[in-house]
Amino acid sequence: MFENSRAFSGFAVDDLARAKEFYGTTLGLSVSEDAEMGLLRLDLAGDSTVMVYPKEDYRPATYTILNFPVDDVERVVDELTARGVAFERYEGFEADAKGIVHGEGGMPTIAWFKDPAGNILSVLTAPGP
Repeated sequence: MFENSRAFSGFAVDDLARAKEFYGTTLGLSVSEDAEMGLLRLDLAGDSTVMVYPKEDYRPATYTILNFPVDDVERVVDELTARGVAFERYEGFEADAKGIVHGEGGMPTIAWFKDPAGNILSVLTAPGP
């Protein structure tokens, strides 16, 4: 039924202008506005699109909404920190001084951070070949 469908994901924010600035400038993603629909499109690698839409009774997600696989988590954490991004620490995950949880037992190395709306994102080690 859906084998040829190009599914996409979406999430809500409380302020589209702040989201556009964060995802476009801070994270360096390709962001376009769809004024007719009143939302943003994040164009990701692999021809993926994520829709970002405003919601009046918005509440931040309490789980990770986007994961960004990278080759070097520490380098990306340093770059994002220089751009003003703060990294989260969660109970049960021992993080280093930068907020990086060094993966063990099959868990990837990962660092969580939030967008301006409070949604949780992460950078993590890219899966091997």
